[in-house]
Amino acid sequence: MGIDEIRNRQVYFETYGCTYNSGDSDKLARVLESQGCTRVASASLADVIVINTCTVIAPTERHMLRILEKYRDRELYVAGCMPLVQLEKIRAVCSPGVITPQEIYRRYRELPAPDKTPSGIVQIAQGCLGACSYCITRKARGPLVSFSQEEIVSQVEACAGAGIPEIQLTAQDVSVWGRDTGQKLPDLLVRLNQIEGNFFLRLGMMNPKTLLPILPDMLDIFRLEKVFRFVHLPVQSGSDRILDRMGRGYSRKEFLAMVSLLRSHFPDMNLMTDLIVGYPGETESEFGESLDLLERTRPYKVNVTRFSQREHTPVATAKEYPDFVKKDRSRMVLAVSERIYHGNNAAWIGKTVPFIVTENRKPGSVLCRTENYLNIVLKENLPLGYRGMARVREDRTYYFTGDLMSGTP
Repeated sequence: MGIDEIRNRQVYFETYGCTYNSGDSDKLARVLESQGCTRVASASLADVIVINTCTVIAPTERHMLRILEKYRDRELYVAGCMPLVQLEKIRAVCSPGVITPQEIYRRYRELPAPDKTPSGIVQIAQGCLGACSYCITRKARGPLVSFSQEEIVSQVEACAGAGIPEIQLTAQDVSVWGRDTGQKLPDLLVRLNQIEGNFFLRLGMMNPKTLLPILPDMLDIFRLEKVFRFVHLPVQSGSDRILDRMGRGYSRKEFLAMVSLLRSHFPDMNLMTDLIVGYPGETESEFGESLDLLERTRPYKVNVTRFSQREHTPVATAKEYPDFVKKDRSRMVLAVSERIYHGNNAAWIGKTVPFIVTENRKPGSVLCRTENYLNIVLKENLPLGYRGMARVREDRTYYFTGDLMSGTP
């Protein structure tokens, strides 16, 4: 069973994992709407249930299987990464239809331009060029396939025309766009910046290995008026030995140099990174190198993941640390990270900064983004896309509160 069988039905979606998966669900929803379906907000209202799965770590996999078992007696379809690499595990708990990413992309491309508000998520490629020893996602998503510049421009134009103020460019690795077609990401971003509209572009995750060759050109990109000064560079470890075992393709020194170069040109550059703790063989000293790297780079956000073995990967049978070791290291990363956050945030208290409203959270409150992608919550009724100046008032660790000083709808 696939997409063609879902017609004139009430469909409920549950989407897990990354922004890319959310983009897949949005595309699939549009395809199903073209087939007479209606998207509903509750499983109790649905004829058909679609679960868009993630299987990046073992706890997520177990959660997915519980969700699928919960709906085993309903008309159920499974999308995302899990059916591509773990179909036998799915079929052990239920017998769903399978919807592949390739089927979603093929059917979506047959549709006319969006006639309703897009989500603001624009996928620019699928797959990657990486060979990370722990990663199951590359098995699910396959090799790099860059989407055409014309297709991406069309989707960004649709978002801009719908008045979406934050357009998120996403892929398994954003910085590798165009490597398979002889193009480069900076050229695409220059073109997207020329699109008329009141919006900013937020670049998704970029592998330090693939960003490195284009970094000089990216310095010019972060000066463009419609690009947030924000980078998500997942370092994963501060130890060269562990980075080599992970197959990441860059060194600690190279990562530090990249961050130093970005900050030398843009002192307010908002850095987000990821760390894996408890990787097989990671010593206390090597873990300490990861903590030291955080102190040196001072990111505004750190995603910490406890190592989890995944089948079909080179470290699938490696000896794992006990859970208590991984939990202790995870807690230490979080403690160091939050101290860094407060240190970073202190520099912004009392400053007046430009912003754009990107979300209406609840009546009387809006979420705004600064030009370097900081979160500021204003207790105001303001429309999406409203631009103004706000005074930063209070540090709430992951966001600020602020006061509206002036603005232009």
